[in-house]
Amino acid sequence: MDRYGDADDIYDLKWHGDAEVAPGLIDLAVNVRDAVMPEWLAGPLRQSIENLAAYPDDRAARAALARRHGRDPDEVLPTAGAAQAFVLLARAVRPRYAVVVHPQFTEPEAALRATGHPVHRVILPPPYRLDPGLVPAEADLVVVGNPTNPTSVAHPPDLVASLARPGRLLVVDEAFADTVHGPPVELAGRRDLPGLVVVRSLTKTYGLAGLRVGYLLAAPPLVAELARVQPLWPVSTPALVAMVACASPTALAHERALAAALAADRAYLVNGLAALPGVRLAADPASSFVLIRLPTSTGEAVRQALRRRGFAVRRGDTFPGLGPDHLRVAVRDRPTTDAFLTALAHALRDQGIDATAN
Repeated sequence: MDRYGDADDIYDLKWHGDAEVAPGLIDLAVNVRDAVMPEWLAGPLRQSIENLAAYPDDRAARAALARRHGRDPDEVLPTAGAAQAFVLLARAVRPRYAVVVHPQFTEPEAALRATGHPVHRVILPPPYRLDPGLVPAEADLVVVGNPTNPTSVAHPPDLVASLARPGRLLVVDEAFADTVHGPPVELAGRRDLPGLVVVRSLTKTYGLAGLRVGYLLAAPPLVAELARVQPLWPVSTPALVAMVACASPTALAHERALAAALAADRAYLVNGLAALPGVRLAADPASSFVLIRLPTSTGEAVRQALRRRGFAVRRGDTFPGLGPDHLRVAVRDRPTTDAFLTALAHALRDQGIDATAN
């Protein structure tokens, strides 16, 4: 895998959770919901297959997403997943001082570095809450996640908004915003913040990672410039149909119900982890995954032991600011969580971790 940064940079920015998954393993490494697709989404997707002779037309998707967020269609750009939005930004903008706030999803930095832009890292200390004072005033491009992958921390939206200012692009990765139960954290509907760019994904909640369904929200001139560097017909017809369906009132109600159920399942996982010796919650989780920290030098051994017991979890040492003692675990249903907690207890025992390790 490619590595980015200085010669002593140990972080593999191109490693992602799907690299952990293998046949026979229960997937706790990828933060995509694995459940039966609702018919209001599955039906239009099936029907879209009958229209593949025509080139994709994104106008209906842009209009639907604009209605969802109270914006105009020329402020919306459908993309082939959120990751493509970061590539487009890296191609279109010319920052003098780009800042990525870590730990977070590594594709924004990888895309910037791949196109020759130097990147300054702001590393948040545990418990990984956003501190705007750590971001240099001279930064003209700032990237931050909310809620943040892999920490699962949801930052107060007003705190994130405080990073916006004239002459700066503030890129907020809201790929997991619809997983948060309670007061919304999103800035997607804000049109008053200078330089705000919001990147969204529909792959997580609806299990559409293979379809690549994402979009970007920004001021019309920037959206037009990003569209200019986008490939022709970059988003498939089924993906555009999914955007329309997932922007409906039915979809929004569905998301709220899923977020409430997720919060309960996450609390169940957190309580189970708290009962295990040597396991610490690295941050207060608000999304569909949790970040844990194990005793020093045991993380990789525990990860491998979990694989032998049939579970894939996400290594943490590819995220700037984290190390091999960090593991990211996706929230699943309670029977799966129970089986995972049993496997983790055995893996910890294999490393000689007992109740004194906490």
